[in-house]
Amino acid sequence: MYRDNTLIPTEAIRLAALGSLAEGDKQYAALASDIRYFVARVAGPSLDLLGTSLELLSYEELAVPVDGGTIQDSSVLQITDSGREMFHTLMTSNVRAPVNDVSKLVIALKMRFMHLLSEDDKRDQVDMLSEMCEVELARLRELRGGYDREPLAQWLDLEIAQLNERFDWFRNLDAES
Repeated sequence: MYRDNTLIPTEAIRLAALGSLAEGDKQYAALASDIRYFVARVAGPSLDLLGTSLELLSYEELAVPVDGGTIQDSSVLQITDSGREMFHTLMTSNVRAPVNDVSKLVIALKMRFMHLLSEDDKRDQVDMLSEMCEVELARLRELRGGYDREPLAQWLDLEIAQLNERFDWFRNLDAES
């Protein structure tokens, strides 16, 4: 993790793997395929993100083959208690603003696996994501103040509008919790 308790790219992949396994045992090849599919659709294809070996999960005892032995494509993996603890740590991490490809991936993973958190942890995550939007909005509004008729001003207006919608969405999500 970075010093601000935000995830580095490899931890985002670890979150994807552990979250998927927290939902139920999965065959190694299916898990790898699911992660590649999700990551590529959210953040685009990236060697930084997709190059991480899932075999580290077994080495670090975060997931183990159900039948024992070593990981192979046909192995069915199961999350361990240590894996559940790591999943919780990753799920309750901060998200870095401004939002970039890795941040978008982390937000998407948090939304995908939010149902696996306690109600208090869900509320804390939604609050943190709302606050992140507020910080981002303030930054963009300040930047927008210096530009009037340029294409940059129009682009910033679009970014601000999208961020306002995201902020409202998170606030509504918090109200539903």
